[in-house]
Amino acid sequence: MSEQRRIPIIEQRRIEANVLASVYQELKARRGEGEARSVIGDAVTRAAIRQGESFAGELDHPADFADFSAILPNWTAGGALEMTVLEAGPETLSFNVTRCRYAEMYRAMGLGDIGDLLSCNRDGAFCEGFNPKMKLRRTQTIMSGASHCDFRYSMEDEAAQ
Repeated sequence: MSEQRRIPIIEQRRIEANVLASVYQELKARRGEGEARSVIGDAVTRAAIRQGESFAGELDHPADFADFSAILPNWTAGGALEMTVLEAGPETLSFNVTRCRYAEMYRAMGLGDIGDLLSCNRDGAFCEGFNPKMKLRRTQTIMSGASHCDFRYSMEDEAAQ
């Protein structure tokens, strides 16, 4: 990985949220809540894919779960996420997030209604750019009111798709 200094992801998300909140409110006023959620969701998803591509571009090989584990501190820095790793191997990475300061931050900013768009929806999209074979299955999030987020990543080969 490059030694390029990055600000903690949670701080980046706070900055982005300040801007996107205004864009969301303007879109909602002009086009309605559904269209506002759609536009913000699509834009954030594309940004997540680009971010995955950027991280993968720093590697000299296809990204794998060892690489993914190596970059996780960007998201967990400063206790932004408290998590329990359940399984970490070449084909899977499973963990539960038991505290999410991203969700807490969005709620404190009055953005709890779009926190899923601003953070949660990025997780699977990031994989598309990082390694398209990497897939996320998650059935619940703290942002949506669950006790924890259940991240279950797997590596799919082309035959399984």
